[in-house]
Amino acid sequence: MTGKAVIVVHSGDLDKIYSALIIGNGALSMGMEASLYFTFWGLQRLKKGGLDKGPLSKMHMLGLGRWMVGKRMKKANVAPLEKLMEDYKELGGRIIACEMTMEIMGIKPDELRRDWIDEYGAVGTYIHEAKDASITLFI
Repeated sequence: MTGKAVIVVHSGDLDKIYSALIIGNGALSMGMEASLYFTFWGLQRLKKGGLDKGPLSKMHMLGLGRWMVGKRMKKANVAPLEKLMEDYKELGGRIIACEMTMEIMGIKPDELRRDWIDEYGAVGTYIHEAKDASITLFI
């Protein structure tokens, strides 16, 4: 299979980060290219120690929902986010960090996991990446 999947990771919600990485890994394992463009609250997850720190999009319950979902994911043998990111990078997945978001939110490059980031770019970088993609998603 050929093609490319480009995903805008706008949300920093834990379940949505899982979704982006699972879809990205799925595309890569099927022989496609994959790029994740992290912007706004999604970019917060690229901070050192920040990948698995986000809230759930639903079922907050003062942190209990996150604990319950985590327990169920472990029981279902869903890999932790750190492992999903490692797999994504090993399979050749690209990570693009939004420069405009960094400027707006006052995020410095040394606050981010630079070992994960392939490129810093703005909307033009995303458009260039997505223009020939067979799959584009906004998560």
